[in-house]
Amino acid sequence: MRIILASASPYRKKLLESIGIHFETIVSTVQEHDVLCPEPAKRAELLAQMKAEDIAKHHPDALVIGSDTVLEGPNRSLLEKPIHEEDARRMLRLQSGNASLVHSGLSIAYKGKTHTGIDTTTVIFTHLTTEEIDAWIASGNWQNCSGALQIEGLGQFLIERLEGDYTGVIGLPLFLLGKLFEEAGVKWRELV
Repeated sequence: MRIILASASPYRKKLLESIGIHFETIVSTVQEHDVLCPEPAKRAELLAQMKAEDIAKHHPDALVIGSDTVLEGPNRSLLEKPIHEEDARRMLRLQSGNASLVHSGLSIAYKGKTHTGIDTTTVIFTHLTTEEIDAWIASGNWQNCSGALQIEGLGQFLIERLEGDYTGVIGLPLFLLGKLFEEAGVKWRELV
Protein backbone atom coordinates (compact mmCIF):
# COMPACT_ATOMS: atom_id res chain seq x y z
CA MET A 1 0.00 0.00 0.00
CA ARG A 2 1.31 3.43 -0.93
CA ILE A 3 1.23 5.87 1.99
CA ILE A 4 1.88 9.60 1.69
CA LEU A 5 2.46 12.01 4.56
CA ALA A 6 1.22 15.43 3.44
CA SER A 7 3.59 17.43 5.63
CA ALA A 8 6.94 19.19 5.56
CA SER A 9 7.44 18.66 9.30
CA PRO A 10 10.55 16.64 10.14
CA TYR A 11 8.99 15.81 13.53
CA ARG A 12 5.87 14.26 12.00
CA LYS A 13 8.12 12.32 9.64
CA LYS A 14 10.22 11.02 12.57
CA LEU A 15 7.10 9.93 14.46
CA LEU A 16 5.74 7.99 11.51
CA GLU A 17 9.15 6.40 10.90
CA SER A 18 9.36 5.45 14.59
CA ILE A 19 6.38 3.10 14.28
CA GLY A 20 7.82 1.33 11.24
CA ILE A 21 5.43 2.51 8.54
CA HIS A 22 6.89 2.86 5.05
CA PHE A 23 5.77 6.11 3.43
CA GLU A 24 6.79 9.00 1.26
CA THR A 25 6.37 12.71 1.89
CA ILE A 26 4.63 15.14 -0.44
CA VAL A 27 4.05 18.64 0.89
CA SER A 28 0.56 20.05 0.44
CA THR A 29 0.06 23.53 -1.00
CA VAL A 30 -2.66 24.31 1.58
CA GLN A 31 -1.72 27.29 3.77
CA GLU A 32 -2.95 28.24 7.26
CA HIS A 33 -4.58 31.40 5.91
CA ASP A 34 -6.73 29.21 3.61
CA VAL A 35 -8.99 28.50 6.62
CA LEU A 36 -10.62 31.44 8.36
CA CYS A 37 -12.38 29.40 11.06
CA PRO A 38 -11.86 31.15 14.43
CA GLU A 39 -12.44 27.96 16.48
CA PRO A 40 -8.92 26.51 17.05
CA ALA A 41 -9.84 22.80 17.21
CA LYS A 42 -12.09 22.98 14.16
CA ARG A 43 -9.44 24.99 12.30
CA ALA A 44 -6.80 22.29 12.92
CA GLU A 45 -9.18 19.57 11.78
CA LEU A 46 -10.19 21.46 8.61
CA LEU A 47 -6.57 22.21 7.68
CA ALA A 48 -5.60 18.55 8.16
CA GLN A 49 -8.51 17.45 5.97
CA MET A 50 -7.68 20.00 3.27
CA LYS A 51 -4.02 18.89 3.22
CA ALA A 52 -4.93 15.20 2.90
CA GLU A 53 -7.50 15.85 0.18
CA ASP A 54 -5.13 18.20 -1.69
CA ILE A 55 -2.57 15.41 -2.12
CA ALA A 56 -5.15 12.62 -2.56
CA LYS A 57 -6.69 14.27 -5.63
CA HIS A 58 -3.32 13.89 -7.41
CA HIS A 59 -2.61 10.41 -5.95
CA PRO A 60 -5.97 8.61 -5.70
CA ASP A 61 -4.30 5.22 -5.30
CA ALA A 62 -2.57 6.22 -2.06
CA LEU A 63 -3.54 6.51 1.58
CA VAL A 64 -2.78 10.15 2.43
CA ILE A 65 -2.21 11.43 5.96
CA GLY A 66 -2.77 15.13 6.59
CA SER A 67 -2.12 16.85 9.90
CA ASP A 68 -2.18 20.34 11.33
CA THR A 69 -1.55 21.71 14.81
CA VAL A 70 -3.10 24.82 16.31
CA LEU A 71 -2.25 26.17 19.75
CA GLU A 72 -4.98 27.78 21.83
CA GLY A 73 -3.45 29.91 24.54
CA PRO A 74 -4.85 31.07 27.84
CA ASN A 75 -7.93 33.27 27.36
CA ARG A 76 -8.84 31.14 24.28
CA SER A 77 -6.48 33.11 22.05
CA LEU A 78 -5.28 31.52 18.81
CA LEU A 79 -1.48 31.35 18.91
CA GLU A 80 -0.17 30.78 15.41
CA LYS A 81 3.44 30.70 14.30
CA PRO A 82 5.16 33.87 15.56
CA ILE A 83 6.15 36.29 12.82
CA HIS A 84 9.16 37.73 14.64
CA GLU A 85 11.04 37.55 17.96
CA GLU A 86 8.82 40.06 19.78
CA ASP A 87 5.73 38.09 18.78
CA ALA A 88 7.36 34.91 20.15
CA ARG A 89 8.22 36.69 23.41
CA ARG A 90 4.62 37.88 23.76
CA MET A 91 3.33 34.34 23.27
CA LEU A 92 5.76 32.86 25.79
CA ARG A 93 4.91 35.52 28.41
CA LEU A 94 1.20 34.82 27.88
CA GLN A 95 1.70 31.08 28.39
CA SER A 96 4.17 31.32 31.27
CA GLY A 97 2.67 29.58 34.32
CA ASN A 98 -0.55 28.92 32.41
CA ALA A 99 -2.22 26.13 30.47
CA SER A 100 -2.57 26.09 26.70
CA LEU A 101 -4.41 23.61 24.51
CA VAL A 102 -2.64 21.96 21.59
CA HIS A 103 -5.17 20.85 18.98
CA SER A 104 -3.80 18.41 16.40
CA GLY A 105 -6.14 17.73 13.52
CA LEU A 106 -5.56 14.48 11.66
CA SER A 107 -7.08 13.27 8.42
CA ILE A 108 -6.75 10.17 6.25
CA ALA A 109 -7.89 10.29 2.63
CA TYR A 110 -8.22 6.79 1.22
CA LYS A 111 -10.30 5.19 -1.54
CA GLY A 112 -12.28 8.37 -2.14
CA LYS A 113 -13.26 8.85 1.51
CA THR A 114 -11.84 11.10 4.20
CA HIS A 115 -11.66 10.22 7.89
CA THR A 116 -10.83 13.04 10.30
CA GLY A 117 -10.38 13.58 14.00
CA ILE A 118 -8.93 15.93 16.56
CA ASP A 119 -6.59 15.32 19.48
CA THR A 120 -6.37 17.94 22.22
CA THR A 121 -3.60 17.95 24.80
CA THR A 122 -3.29 20.40 27.68
CA VAL A 123 0.20 21.84 28.09
CA ILE A 124 0.98 23.48 31.44
CA PHE A 125 3.94 25.83 31.16
CA THR A 126 6.45 26.51 33.90
CA HIS A 127 6.81 30.08 35.15
CA LEU A 128 9.31 31.37 32.61
CA THR A 129 11.82 34.02 33.63
CA THR A 130 12.89 36.78 31.27
CA GLU A 131 16.26 35.05 30.99
CA GLU A 132 14.63 31.75 30.02
CA ILE A 133 12.48 33.45 27.39
CA ASP A 134 15.55 35.27 26.02
CA ALA A 135 17.49 31.99 25.86
CA TRP A 136 14.61 30.28 24.05
CA ILE A 137 14.40 33.14 21.55
CA ALA A 138 18.18 33.02 21.00
CA SER A 139 18.00 29.25 20.34
CA GLY A 140 15.75 29.84 17.33
CA ASN A 141 13.59 26.86 18.33
CA TRP A 142 10.47 29.03 18.41
CA GLN A 143 10.50 29.59 14.64
CA ASN A 144 7.83 27.83 12.59
CA CYS A 145 6.11 26.58 15.76
CA SER A 146 2.58 27.43 16.85
CA GLY A 147 2.67 29.45 20.05
CA ALA A 148 6.50 29.57 19.87
CA LEU A 149 6.50 26.07 21.38
CA GLN A 150 8.64 23.24 20.09
CA ILE A 151 8.35 20.49 22.66
CA GLU A 152 11.13 18.35 21.22
CA GLY A 153 14.59 18.76 22.75
CA LEU A 154 15.08 21.71 25.10
CA GLY A 155 11.44 22.74 24.70
CA GLN A 156 10.56 20.13 27.30
CA PHE A 157 12.10 22.40 29.94
CA LEU A 158 9.43 25.03 29.23
CA ILE A 159 6.73 22.57 30.28
CA GLU A 160 5.64 21.64 33.79
CA ARG A 161 3.41 18.80 32.59
CA LEU A 162 1.14 17.51 29.84
CA GLU A 163 -2.36 16.14 30.07
CA GLY A 164 -2.92 14.06 26.96
CA ASP A 165 -0.96 12.59 24.09
CA TYR A 166 2.67 13.73 23.75
CA THR A 167 2.66 12.76 20.06
CA GLY A 168 -0.28 15.11 19.54
CA VAL A 169 1.83 18.01 20.78
CA ILE A 170 4.51 17.04 18.27
CA GLY A 171 1.83 17.19 15.58
CA LEU A 172 0.94 13.59 14.69
CA PRO A 173 -1.24 11.98 17.39
CA LEU A 174 -0.48 8.30 16.99
CA PHE A 175 -3.38 6.96 19.10
CA LEU A 176 -5.80 8.90 16.89
CA LEU A 177 -3.96 7.74 13.77
CA GLY A 178 -4.62 4.12 14.78
CA LYS A 179 -8.33 4.85 15.19
CA LEU A 180 -8.52 6.56 11.80
CA PHE A 181 -6.72 3.63 10.13
CA GLU A 182 -9.39 1.37 11.64
CA GLU A 183 -12.21 3.66 10.41
CA ALA A 184 -10.69 3.55 6.92
CA GLY A 185 -10.60 -0.26 7.04
CA VAL A 186 -6.81 -0.41 7.17
CA LYS A 187 -5.18 -2.90 9.51
CA TRP A 188 -1.93 -1.65 11.04
CA ARG A 189 -0.20 -4.98 10.40
CA GLU A 190 -0.64 -4.37 6.66
CA LEU A 191 1.42 -1.19 6.92
CA VAL A 192 4.75 -2.60 8.06
